[in-house]
Amino acid sequence: MLPEIAAVRYVTPLREGGSLPGIVEGGNLGTYVVKFRGAGQGPKALVAEVVAGELARRLGLPVPELVVVGLDPVVARAEPDQEVQELIKASAGANLGMDYLPGALGYDPVAHPVDAGLASRVLVFDAFVENVDRSWRNPNLLVWHGDLWLIDHGATLYFHHNWPRAADVVHRQYTWDDHVLKPYATAVAAAAADILPRLTADLLDEVLTLVPDEWLAEFDFDSAAAARLAYRDHLLARAARPEAWLPS
Repeated sequence: MLPEIAAVRYVTPLREGGSLPGIVEGGNLGTYVVKFRGAGQGPKALVAEVVAGELARRLGLPVPELVVVGLDPVVARAEPDQEVQELIKASAGANLGMDYLPGALGYDPVAHPVDAGLASRVLVFDAFVENVDRSWRNPNLLVWHGDLWLIDHGATLYFHHNWPRAADVVHRQYTWDDHVLKPYATAVAAAAADILPRLTADLLDEVLTLVPDEWLAEFDFDSAAAARLAYRDHLLARAARPEAWLPS
């Protein structure tokens, strides 16, 4: 499982995000950006965060630490915003936390050129998980101490929003025309040669084991085990035919 911490103080909402994430202090003295299960996207966004984020980490890409944040709504009792209060009340239990990177800046593709190898590996990863949220309009990249960090993967794996049709779109082509790193991704073939052989059943099982059962059992399947198997089979089938979806 992911590390589990208890929220001890709700600090402030981050109104840049559509799901109204918030900064929360944990019982381990850490500070986290928390995405709440009671937000509009629901638990599936949290599943996508864990699966994509922890897969990226195992492929050598920089992702802030992810944790499961246990939330008692009482921690937000001093929050004056009624919308936030309702969100916190609807999110009691396990939520998704990402290590807060203080002072990090939003990525600017002009001010921060990216090495061709890293840019290409990010692009291959995004193509595999069908990340529709890495455009120049919304890069979901941070620069912290001069290094690039990948954040916000809740919009990946969007096949899981319609499981009856998931098999029909397993080899769907990835559109990369507005990918923010496209100008720097000049080594896609080499990146694919590195990443694709590592997309194995064992790796996917390892990542899917990190997702809390309660997020998986809340929709579509009779059990968390059945959900994990469906995710693994879909992603393995996609990995088996990279020529169908990999940008060239």
